[in-house]
Order: sequence, then structure tokens, then C-alpha cells
Amino acid sequence: MPAPRAREERRPLLARRPRGPRRWRRTAAAAVLLVEALERAAFFGVSANLVLYLNSARFHWDGQQASRAALVFLGASYLLAPVGGWLADAYLGRHRAIALSLLLYLSASSLLPATAFLDGRRSFCGEVPESPLGPACPSPDCPRASPTPYCAPTLYSGLLLLALAASSIRSNLTSFGADQVMDLGRHASRRFFNWLYWSINVGAVLSLLVVAFIQQNVNFLLGYGITVGCVGLAFFIFLFATPIFVTKPPTGSQVSSMLKLALQNCCPWLWHRHSTRDSQGTQTLPAQRSPQPGPTPQEDMANFQVLVKILPVMVTLVPYWMVYFQMQSTYVLQGLHLHIPNIFPEYPSNSSVALRAEGSSYKIPEAWLLLANVVVVLILVPVKDHLLDPLLLRCKLLPSALQKMALGMFFGFASVVVAGGLEMERLQYIHRNETVPQQIGKNVYYAAPLSIWWQVPQYLLIGISEIFASIPGLEFAYSEAPRSMQGAIMGIFFCLSGVGSLLGSSLVALLSLPGGWLYCPKDFGNVNNCRMDLYFFLLASIQAATALLFIWIASRYERAAQGPVSQSCPSRDRG
Repeated sequence: MPAPRAREERRPLLARRPRGPRRWRRTAAAAVLLVEALERAAFFGVSANLVLYLNSARFHWDGQQASRAALVFLGASYLLAPVGGWLADAYLGRHRAIALSLLLYLSASSLLPATAFLDGRRSFCGEVPESPLGPACPSPDCPRASPTPYCAPTLYSGLLLLALAASSIRSNLTSFGADQVMDLGRHASRRFFNWLYWSINVGAVLSLLVVAFIQQNVNFLLGYGITVGCVGLAFFIFLFATPIFVTKPPTGSQVSSMLKLALQNCCPWLWHRHSTRDSQGTQTLPAQRSPQPGPTPQEDMANFQVLVKILPVMVTLVPYWMVYFQMQSTYVLQGLHLHIPNIFPEYPSNSSVALRAEGSSYKIPEAWLLLANVVVVLILVPVKDHLLDPLLLRCKLLPSALQKMALGMFFGFASVVVAGGLEMERLQYIHRNETVPQQIGKNVYYAAPLSIWWQVPQYLLIGISEIFASIPGLEFAYSEAPRSMQGAIMGIFFCLSGVGSLLGSSLVALLSLPGGWLYCPKDFGNVNNCRMDLYFFLLASIQAATALLFIWIASRYERAAQGPVSQSCPSRDRG
């Protein structure tokens, strides 16, 4: 067996000298990290101001419609992660899957700058309809049908293709990068994952500082053009570094084995009919079947049992993801209705066609508040890794991954409660007709005279929750899975986080129906007649209830792992 695997695995072409392997392994890992940073910069460049883009005068989408599209995009980018991983395992291999995903990424992301100017929108979406704006309803109960979103089929198709490409890169690039340093030992792999998380957040910082500012204060054509450039540069770097990459061929997928075992355990009578039909087909073509290397039925059953134990733990994280993704949807919508201060002095010599607020000075991009989350992550990850964890380990107080995840859920609960409290205070000003009209882009939002900086605490809390829930969640999924199923379980982890985003989108859609808390059609993109505070408190209640359920399931899991852990670890190492 070792000989065929050595022939199939393609080693780097440039590793010649004795010290070459270590040097080229680090170079290959650095190339992967750079590709990851550029891809994340492009991803956040698309998602950070997507609500504002769809809510602008270009498309006239309502606030709820724009927020729903952002949640669908974010959810699909996670929900489709198993698809890219399965294609790489079964047919393409990780290198080819990443290259094709970057090519799809480049094509799909080009749609956004193409629709940022009038001729492009006419080409892709048809003629621009008449503006849906009209006189206000004479009475509060006057019904008004919400307009059909302009260019929705084209934009949703492009966003879903973009989500498919991003999810495929997410599920394959991490493992592909770990392959590059696998020969250097476990310490090198651990350091790679640390730098990978940093690269993700550095890409987010660059995107939010530069791209988000340009989109809000210059124009979306240039802003989304930069995202396309980031993807193109990532694609070039990945192809250029191909000679130094360690690439592995597709080894097959265990998805079919897991489905067969699930069918066998859930529906034995149906499985009996299926196996009988398969055995008859096998007898008719005996010469065409050859033994294929792969896990034995006993290993398949052991892997299935591991999946059954891990899945309930990861499923109870779904409400946390519902809260987490609010920072890129409803938190943004809330921020547009708070007072956004101007930055930089007025420059009369600046004659660019900028999207400015009153007084011709630039507005702080609302998406910059996401930096509070990112900066917290960038600071706390090394502090936790170099100071807090070693101290707790010496004192024998280091919590397990599941205990950290429970703590992260608490911080997520606190974030959405703070958001609900701020929304209650904002609505007090609205009800007293104390609003401040502010122009963002070409749209006027009637904001409460509360500074947008009051949103910082909820972003800080969601950043702290990410440290304790998201990172240990990845650690749990990676460490508890057998080696032969690590890719599948990581894909399920990302998929369930996407389920959380889509459930949040569905809840927004449900509450936007007539009579719902988020139904406010006469606001024309504003949310001043909506009860978004009740939506936030509903999310907090769901998070609190499932956090208690998570603690119960996690405690049972840890007690069950006390006995067999010493016996199951060798089997995972052999896998």
C-alpha cells in the first residue's frame, strides 16, 4: 500500500537540495495563506455593504429584502461547503477543486461591478422599472404591496454561484494548506492553523478599511472592482505556486457509505430490498468489479457511530450562528438608522463623483463597525494562545473545547441583548419624532440622534463569542473526527453554520409578513416603523434555551468520552 500512494501523490517539483523540503514547504504554506487572505478580502468586500448596495437607488430593494439577500448569501456560502469537499474527495482532488473554484469566483464576482452602472444593469437585468417610491399611505392601516425586487433573479444567481465558489475554497483550502506542512510535524500544523485564522482576519481588515470605504464614499463600481482584482490575484498566485505544492489525488468519499449505514439503521426493510438488488447486479457483472482500497465495513460503522455522537453537539450550535450572522445583516440595518459622523475635513479640491453626506465630507462606512469584531479576534487570539491558555493549563483550569463553546454562546446571547436594548432606545427617539436625516450614498435615512458608536459593544461581544465558540468548534470537529472523515465532518460544521444563517433569513422573512414585527412597507427602506428590538430579544431567547440544551448534551458527551477515549484515539490515528 505505501508504494502506490507514493506514486500517486505528486511531490513539489522544486524540492531538490537537502534543505529544500522545509524551505519549500514554508513557501507553499505562505502562498496558501496569501490566497486565503485575498479570498477573504474579496468575500468581505462583497458581503460587508451588500445590504447598502441592494437598498440603494440602483435597485430600490426594501431593507428586509436586502437583509434577506445578505443572509441567504452568507448562509449558502457555508451551507454548500460539503459540496466542494465531496467533489474534491471523490473526483477532482483539492488542488484542482481550488483552482476551478477560484475561476468560478472570478466570473461570479464580476457580476457585481457589472450591475453597478446603468448600462450593465440594462444588459443583465433589463430596463430599469419606474421608481417604486410614492406618496405615503393616508392612514397607518393603508396596505401597500412590497415591490418585486429589481434584478432579483440575476443577483441571486450570481450570489449563489459566488457562495458555491467561496464554500468550496473554505472546505478545501484549509486542508490543502495543512497538507503542505504535514511533513514538518504537528507543531508546524498547529502554527499553520494559527496563521490561517490571522490571514482570514487580516483580509477582512483590509477589505473593511479600504473596500467598504470606497463603496460607501466613492462608488460601488470601483469598490466591487477591487474585489474582482483580489480574486484574480489569488488565482494567479495559486497557479504560479503550483510547482511547489504537494498535491494529492482524489481518494473517494465516504458520503455513500454513511448514507447506506443511515438507511440500514433507520429503515432495515428498505435496506434489505436495496442490498438484494445490489447483490443481483453484482452477480451479473463479476468480471467488471475489482477490489478498491478503502475503509472496511467495520471502519465505516465506527465512523458512523462517531458522526452520530458529534452531530447533536454541532446541531445545538445552530442558534448561535443565527446570532453571529446578525452582525452582517440586521446589525448593519440598525446602524444605517443611527447617526453616522463625518470623517476627514472638507476638501474643496476633491472633485470626484463621491457619494457624500451633507457638507461634502466623507461618512464613516457603517461596515467599519465589523472591524470591532475583527480587531478583537486579532488581539485576543495571540493573548489567549500565549498567555491565558498556558496559565490556565499550569493551574489545571483549562476548559475543554465544549466548555469554551458554551461560554461563547453566552457572549453571543449578551451581544443580541445589547442590540435589542439599543434598538429600544433608538425607537424612543423615533416615537418622539426626534430624527436626523442623513444621506448615505444617494439614499436618505431618518436616523435617531444616537451615535453609531453605541453599536461597538454588541460587535465586541460577538467578537469575543467567536473566540470561544467558533475556534473551539473547529477544534472539536477536527480533533473528534477520525482521519478518514475529518473533511466530511468539517464540511458538516460549516454547513450547519450556514443553516443558522438561513434560519435567521427565514425568521426575518416570516416577521416581515403583514402584521409581523418587521413589516413596515411605508418606510421605503427605513425600519423606523418596525419592531426590530423584539426580533433581537426573540433571538436571545432562542439562544438561551439552546445554550442550556447544549450544556446538557456536551456534559453527556464528555462523560461518555471518559471511558472509550483511550481506546478510540488509536483507531483515529490509524485512520
